[in-house]
Amino acid sequence: MPPDPAPAAVRRAVSPLDHRIEAVTGHDVDTLWAYHDRGVLDEPHAHLVVRHRELARAETGVTFYRVLLHRLANGEFPVDSALLARIDRTVDQLEEAATARDAAVRRVIAALEPIETAATTPAPGEKSLSTADQAALLAIAGGAKLHEHLLTGRMSVTTASGTRIPYAELQLLESAGLVSRDTSHPVHAGQPVALTDAGRAALFAARRPPTTHVPKPLARPGAWPSTPARRR
Repeated sequence: MPPDPAPAAVRRAVSPLDHRIEAVTGHDVDTLWAYHDRGVLDEPHAHLVVRHRELARAETGVTFYRVLLHRLANGEFPVDSALLARIDRTVDQLEEAATARDAAVRRVIAALEPIETAATTPAPGEKSLSTADQAALLAIAGGAKLHEHLLTGRMSVTTASGTRIPYAELQLLESAGLVSRDTSHPVHAGQPVALTDAGRAALFAARRPPTTHVPKPLARPGAWPSTPARRR
């Protein structure tokens, strides 16, 4: 198998599932990857990103062996037993890469379908976040602590980005179940504040632009992805 590319160089591969992911989330997949790395996504969307990254790596493997096979067969090398053996080996590797890719596609679909179902089923009593709440949750997502001033006794949240959030606003977010505090730490030393799963879901939904649901295309017989036939 080809070596994994450096993390900074890994980018999404174009796949037939990208349009479905972007339609249901309202974001392109590069943005979803960035949100995942910042810890903004709720568990279902984070799981989807992990599976999509696996698919991107699998697509890279298919491309690698396809390009290699083209190079071996384009007349650059003399036709001899060594070349024929290498072509045969590369075809086997390409088949294995395609099989791994197809398995990755199935895992992405399994992670995607519950999100598509939830997107067409509005949650009862769901309330939209205010702009101030969105800004506070986004700041807390990057890391935050609740501090108590030793002299004045006033409490406020300081985030990693330097944003200060009033204690009253923190209490409102806590009562809504959007954030939680680690009370095992004393307040004067700083209590870590983090988004709950509900907070991540609310923030992600609030930052998603309105989209029109795109129906899933019907699969044609023999259309990609399909399980490749074994070579004989």
